[in-house]
This record gives sequence, structure tokens and C-alpha cells, in this order.
Amino acid sequence: MLTRLKLIVAATMLIAPTTIMAMTVAEVEVGQSISSFFSARDAAGKARNYASIRGKNGTVLVFFRSAKWCPFCQVQLKDLKAAQADLAKRGYTLTAISYDSPEVLAGFAKAQGIGYTLLSDAGSRMIGSFGLVDPQYAPGSFAAGVPKPTILVINAQGKVLKKMVSTDYKKRPSNAQILAALGKQ
Repeated sequence: MLTRLKLIVAATMLIAPTTIMAMTVAEVEVGQSISSFFSARDAAGKARNYASIRGKNGTVLVFFRSAKWCPFCQVQLKDLKAAQADLAKRGYTLTAISYDSPEVLAGFAKAQGIGYTLLSDAGSRMIGSFGLVDPQYAPGSFAAGVPKPTILVINAQGKVLKKMVSTDYKKRPSNAQILAALGKQ
């Protein structure tokens, strides 16, 4: 399964972004390792891999639609600030990723006082490799390539431990639900 996923990811990197969004890739599952193919840019434009964003025990990775135009995402990103310290106490970093540009993310982070890492996946390559592209938006739409709102709890080795996918983009897990997903630590 891991070899198949690596081949799919490698192949998607060679294809134009609009084609990637049209491809059907199996959605990431609990137990799957993501560390070998993880690649995105932070709000400063710096390339980041999984090792550069994980905490001692791992990371809570939040896939969101847009900090620029999605009011539900904006509220979620601001609310998550309150969970950052509790996650850090448990050895987890908080990281969020969308198709927004680094400039959009940097502006939002500065305006809202976001202290956790925001990652840009322009072209939605990572979102696609996780199988999380929301299929309701056709290529050419301003929202083409946005992810299904998803939260992954990933351990330090890059293995997905928990997965929470919102089927309604207006509803997101609360900070209490995210912390409960980590279990007793």
C-alpha cells in the first residue's frame, strides 16, 4: 500500500495541478504513513517537510478551504489558537494547510495573531495526494482544489493516528474534540 501511494504521489507531481485535482486518489486512512511524501511551503515561502513541522509526539494537521474567503475556516483558524498550548503540552504541534498562497496566509496570520504554522499548497498537490480534494468544485472554479475540512492526528514517525473529516464544511470539530482525539497523555 505504501509503495502504491508513493508511486501515485510521484506521478501526481509530474502532472499539471488542474489534472491532479481531477484525479481520484484514495483518501488518506488511519495507519497510513505520510512523512515520506509531505511537502509544502510555509507563510514565509520556505519549503517544509514533515520533520520540520512535527512536535515530539507528532502534529495535528488541519486541512482548511481558505483563509482568504471562507468565513468558517477563518473562525476555525482563530479558534485553534486556544488549543495550541494544550497540544504543545502533549508534544504535538498545530499546523494548518490550504491552497492559499504564502502571501495570503502570512497576511491572515499577522492580522489574526496566528502563532502556529500555516502551510501553502498552491496547486493542491498535497491535498490531492492525501485524497482530500473536495470534488464538488470543478476545474476552473475559484474553489477548485480546496480540501474537505479534515483534521489528522499524526505521530512523530508520520503515521496517521486519527482522522476527522467534516462532511459539512460549515461544521468543524471543536478544540475539545481535537484534544479528546489525542487520548490521555
